[in-house]
Amino acid sequence: MSITDDLIEQLNRQGREMYGNEAVTQLAHALQCAWLAERSGATPATITACLFHDVGHLVLQDDAEAAEDGVDLQHEKIGADHLGQWFGEDVTQPVRLHVDAKRYLCATEPTYFGTLSPASVTSLEVQGGPFNGREAEHFAAQPYFREAVKLRRWDDHAKNPETETPQLEHFRPFIEQSLSGTDTR
Repeated sequence: MSITDDLIEQLNRQGREMYGNEAVTQLAHALQCAWLAERSGATPATITACLFHDVGHLVLQDDAEAAEDGVDLQHEKIGADHLGQWFGEDVTQPVRLHVDAKRYLCATEPTYFGTLSPASVTSLEVQGGPFNGREAEHFAAQPYFREAVKLRRWDDHAKNPETETPQLEHFRPFIEQSLSGTDTR
């Protein structure tokens, strides 16, 4: 079994649970996020990052209520470290930075906070809230900052139970291209 098979199987098996307090499963959320990225012309690495951006929740397995309990389990870091076994920074950094992208957008776009789902508002509180000015500047200087912000926006729109997407297998070529290191920025 290849690593692509393993990752697809993990998402397919563990992703059937509801995505926290959202109206979609983890798998549906991942597929919607990756589909939005693909339709926007994102690179294979960014599409792969979108597909696996919340894999940290699956690695942690029992974190569904953590944010409501005031605990940040840092799923973005857990997920990026997990994916770092097989992918380069073009996949792992947008995953690692997607929570900070939410904090950045809340700090820099006055209307962004109002677009967040109730679950994202709850998690924002335990993740440190909106950045201050210096934190926002530091974040904007990070490599893969732009990809992380794009991922965050697709993440926010990937919570619709009515959205139809391709099946998980559709994304195999993007995963494999990202694993092979042929994707470039």
